[in-house]
Amino acid sequence: MLIFAIDDERTLLQFLHSAIAEAAPGAEIRDFLRGQAALDAVAQEGLRPDVVFSDIRMPGVTGLELAVRMKELSAETRIVFVTGYDDYALDAYQRHVSGYLLKPISAAKIREELDALPSPRPAAPTQRLTIQCFGYFEVFWNNRPLHFQRQQSKELFAYLISREGGMCTHGEISAALWEDETDLKLTGNRIRTLLADLRKTFSDIGMEDVLIRHRASLAVNRALLDCDFFRMLDGDMEAVNAFKGEFMVQYSWAEMSAGTLTFHF
Repeated sequence: MLIFAIDDERTLLQFLHSAIAEAAPGAEIRDFLRGQAALDAVAQEGLRPDVVFSDIRMPGVTGLELAVRMKELSAETRIVFVTGYDDYALDAYQRHVSGYLLKPISAAKIREELDALPSPRPAAPTQRLTIQCFGYFEVFWNNRPLHFQRQQSKELFAYLISREGGMCTHGEISAALWEDETDLKLTGNRIRTLLADLRKTFSDIGMEDVLIRHRASLAVNRALLDCDFFRMLDGDMEAVNAFKGEFMVQYSWAEMSAGTLTFHF
């Protein structure tokens, strides 16, 4: 854990440092006499403190200004004000500060504050494959529609998604996508063609591991997908509430799945 300690009074900064060191013995602590110096460390050195303990009344950049600018540079950093002036509390919380401590500071107060801090949200990946199953089935790469060379390649991928990550045989795929076709050799060739197209599509964006192939069976790797359907199955209430009874509506074979989901959710 990286912790910044900021106070324009050197003696008080030493007290603050000692209290933090006692409360979090394994943490790396960086001391600053000015808020601007702490901001420079983030902007220029690339440091991303987990927590900042800062005085409010300081020359130059005040603690309140520091909170705003620090969040712009490092959104996941938690800000805790350490001050002798409790009239700043409202302004502090309005700036999304995680905590507020009144002097004199002790290791017990610091530890209590650290224990109460919410867990930081994991950083959103810069590249993500997002799947929309509710309503029309759509696939997005970095928030842009992913282009498939063949529409049936997209449909094959949709069917694999609908199977919740389970392995699907060529026979099951054929029965869903071409229910009236009896020529197994023909449907087998179609599947191989669509699979080759899918593999190239995902390989081009560095996501070739999305597809799992084992002999004559196919599946998708759920762990690599941000999918509304999978999140609903995992109990995500936001996804559950987003489901309005429509599921991959452009595909007739998905009608039964839509009915099942409506019944359960």
